[in-house]
Amino acid sequence: MAIEIIIAIVALILGIVLMTYSSDKAVEHSVKIASALRISPLLIGLVLVSIGTDLPEIVNSIISCAIGHADIELGDSLGSVLTQMTLVIGLLPFLVGKFKVKRKEVLIIGAFEVLALILAVSIAEKGYFTRINALFLVASWPVFILLARSATANNAKEKKHLVARNNESNFHHLRHWVIAILGFVGIAIGAYAVIQSVITLSAVFHVSEYFISFFVMAIGTSLPELVVEVMALRKKQYGLAIGDAIGSCMVDASVSVGIGQLFFPQAVSGELALITGLYAIFGSIVVVLTLALREKVDKKAGALFILVYLLSYALLRVT
Repeated sequence: MAIEIIIAIVALILGIVLMTYSSDKAVEHSVKIASALRISPLLIGLVLVSIGTDLPEIVNSIISCAIGHADIELGDSLGSVLTQMTLVIGLLPFLVGKFKVKRKEVLIIGAFEVLALILAVSIAEKGYFTRINALFLVASWPVFILLARSATANNAKEKKHLVARNNESNFHHLRHWVIAILGFVGIAIGAYAVIQSVITLSAVFHVSEYFISFFVMAIGTSLPELVVEVMALRKKQYGLAIGDAIGSCMVDASVSVGIGQLFFPQAVSGELALITGLYAIFGSIVVVLTLALREKVDKKAGALFILVYLLSYALLRVT
């Protein structure tokens, strides 16, 4: 039993590390490919960066549903929303110092993030998904992006500075393709290892797969967002950092929740999804309103967001 637990924990840690590293490489080289193909910086920013940092959750969604453990993908996706909105944003001022945000952008993007989360929770709380519901969630993401485009346009312009100027040879173009593909493969392998470890730990400790995914797995799959946002802040691209933080949550609440169920629809723990999902909505509203009112992220705001995250562990006793 002890050996089984150790193996599961090691697999969980290594899987998360592999997903994080592979996600970083996949995003980096996918952006370079897009730049070489002369895709606009706006599309690179709004689509590749936000989707790219959520690759671990998206792959987890597909694999966990494929093997009949949909609670893992749902817990990870909703848990990632809460983790990124509260813990990740809360840590930023402690890691790189305070920074300013624009009220209009935060309110508009934040409103769409909360709406996406409400839609996901309203479907999940029923205890099952249909392909139509899942398709609705996945298709809602590009709609949200188009509607929020006016608020994120400036951020997208900033993102062009992260895109390498590409005057490279065809050999280097091929290199980017190979590394990007290997990155996606690495994410899939890491995701499978993490899912199997969650299943094992759930059985050993008699804790639901949903809760392990919501509270533990979500922290690991949120690491790519933390890395990207810290890098952006160090480059003084403040709008990019907060835009990616909230934009990634839109991806989690729509694409990540729905993509696995679209291919493999099945039942989920609706009651747990409702309780934790409502708290994630509450946390998102607190963060969005705080940022909009104060127009900055400093250590006071960061401490509040981290506290909101830590209070979520009280849900373990409530349920």
